[in-house]
Amino acid sequence: MNIAIVGATGQVGTVMRAILRERRFPVDGLRLFASARSAGSTLDWNGVAVPVEDADTADFTGIDIALMSAGASASKVLAPRLAGAGAIVVDNSSAWRMDPAVPLVVAEVNAHALDLIPKGIVANPNCTTMAAMPVLKPLDVLAGLRSLSVATYQAVSGAGREGVDELAGQLEATLRRDVRVLTFDGEAFDLEPGAKFPTSIAHNVIPLAGSLLEDGSRETGEERKLREESRKILELPTLAVDATCVRVPVFTGHSLAITAGFARELTPEAALAALADAPGVVVHEMPTPRLAAGKDPSYVGRVRRAESVENGLLLFVSNDNLRKGAALNAVQIAEALAERRA
Repeated sequence: MNIAIVGATGQVGTVMRAILRERRFPVDGLRLFASARSAGSTLDWNGVAVPVEDADTADFTGIDIALMSAGASASKVLAPRLAGAGAIVVDNSSAWRMDPAVPLVVAEVNAHALDLIPKGIVANPNCTTMAAMPVLKPLDVLAGLRSLSVATYQAVSGAGREGVDELAGQLEATLRRDVRVLTFDGEAFDLEPGAKFPTSIAHNVIPLAGSLLEDGSRETGEERKLREESRKILELPTLAVDATCVRVPVFTGHSLAITAGFARELTPEAALAALADAPGVVVHEMPTPRLAAGKDPSYVGRVRRAESVENGLLLFVSNDNLRKGAALNAVQIAEALAERRA
């Protein structure tokens, strides 16, 4: 297989390259693409320095599968060009997720959607949605999922390198005592807001992950994605989803506190038994971002009955947003495509 990574110098592109190597994906040839700013540099692939090409001017002939993490604007232009040159594009941006002619795939949940790829493009879900899907699918099969009420705890890496740098800089400023340290009598930090988040993220939580939509709903894009993508992936078009997406001062790992309502009674014991056998899921008594960081599965725990929802369960999920939340799922989709071509 001739593989391309578009956005190869970014956070997700770097992890994609590592996961291809870890999983020993059958790469016959690897091409790496980025913006003109990075073109001409080289990146290592199994001891070989591979040149980074300018994605805007490159000839894409001969690529079988392209793993793309270059942002929605770039994807809208480059994905059709890659598909037109004969590649199957696995895109990590929001550009194609809700296109009815583009399958939106979580490898463990709905790989059957890869049977039909009319535009030559497959979409990767949002990293927050991704964490929940392997957990929710087996519960839906058991009891018929009807509603979700979700509060997320999203790491700054979900906002890109700028988010990581902003948290790191504010923490460093605190350690240098450039700001007043929080005391037990309630004195607040004098941390100035950075460029990426609407207020300081260090030692804080921000109840606004993503940007507010301009339709008057007061939802963020992250909250809308969680609703619409869950419906599409789980094939539940009437699934009721309420979400509040929160940014927290964690570098890597998204978490979700989920209240799920079902059509039929589902005991915590039955749910845990199903989750113990679910692909891509690990049951753990204390799921945390630190537990999930650098690992593949969605960790789920704190499973118990919910009183506010009929046939409801409460659960907590943590997942590495850069691995399964983006790069790993893309490679798993590529593996499924390779099997279909074999």
